[in-house]
Amino acid sequence: MLRLGIYVRLTSGEIARFERITGFAPNDVKTLADFDAYVAQCKRHYWGHSRDTRFLHWLIDREYARCCGSDG
Repeated sequence: MLRLGIYVRLTSGEIARFERITGFAPNDVKTLADFDAYVAQCKRHYWGHSRDTRFLHWLIDREYARCCGSDG
């Protein structure tokens, strides 16, 4: 992810990974707030308490942390 202040640009690889994980491409992500909203929307779409849902949320969180440069 490329950053300039609050503005971000996801690389093509990051977009592809998020699309593969969630089924939704993060095309409209232009700021960190947009990115947070995208992640929240994906998690709302895949809601629940099943093992698969928890695993999917973990994958989303892990990929988000990779993009933001944290260890998660």
